[in-house]
Amino acid sequence: QVQLVESGGGLVQAGGSLRLSCAASGRAVSSYAMGWFRQAPGKEREFVAAISRSGSSTGYPDSVKGRFTISRDNAKNTVFLQMNSLKPEDTAVYYCAAAPSPIATMVRLYTNWGQGTQVTVSS
Repeated sequence: QVQLVESGGGLVQAGGSLRLSCAASGRAVSSYAMGWFRQAPGKEREFVAAISRSGSSTGYPDSVKGRFTISRDNAKNTVFLQMNSLKPEDTAVYYCAAAPSPIATMVRLYTNWGQGTQVTVSS
């Protein structure tokens, strides 16, 4: 099993940037596809970004494509989410997750989750 801890959230003005980190412990993160999800109050958890085990493939929904970038450093057991041009609608708790598959975009495929980090974008 892998344990995940997110960091880097905070309050930022619209148009600003944040970089989230996800530190993994336990089993090597290189064994998992990794993803970022977010959940706003009263809404379902939604997919934000995914990256394959090697980092060679990534995926994003249209809502963040071109603004968000997922990356990973398997040697440091860490995954990142660079968020640029942030909008108020990006406000949510952001979760890092691990999936025992080549790459995954669906919540149900992820077996390990962090506790989340709050991102608030003011207008």
